[in-house]
Amino acid sequence: MQQESERIAESQLDELDLSVVQARTLCWLALLAEAHEEQAHDAERRGDVGQAMGWFADGMRLRDVINVVTSIEIPLPAQAEAGDPNDSRNDLDDLGGPLAA
Repeated sequence: MQQESERIAESQLDELDLSVVQARTLCWLALLAEAHEEQAHDAERRGDVGQAMGWFADGMRLRDVINVVTSIEIPLPAQAEAGDPNDSRNDLDDLGGPLAA
């Protein structure tokens, strides 16, 4: 993880793109969660129920972290420069005004 964060920092010399950080973090978290699930299955096959439960619990916590990181809304750099992404008036203008009910 430390090496990946250093790679991100080195490749983003001008300004850190948080969407890149989020995407890379999600990739690493998914790999870690898969590895924990594999370890849980291996421990279960060996009959080590306690160890299997530990790996499974850690994998579930990683899945929870994945959900939290996924839920963080990070505007893309082009959106941040264009203005307030929460301003719904821009969306209505693009559609030709409000829709009639």
